[in-house]
Amino acid sequence: MTTLSLRLPDDLLHEVNASAELLHIPRAAYVRKALEQMNASVASQRRRTRLMEASLKVRTESMRVNTEFDEIEDAPHA
Repeated sequence: MTTLSLRLPDDLLHEVNASAELLHIPRAAYVRKALEQMNASVASQRRRTRLMEASLKVRTESMRVNTEFDEIEDAPHA
């Protein structure tokens, strides 16, 4: 496991210490859990963005195909 050193504002460190104590877990475990949750949130947002981008691409293609079908329906013998 790698060691990470960081600087925190005093008020944030106080909140971290109080929350870790309230949960009866070491401060390091609390910080690890917070980082894991933030990573999960970022990954979820990244998936959501990629799905939206893919959906827009599919939607554009679907609209093009629908237009072609409409043209065929309007002139079935063409």
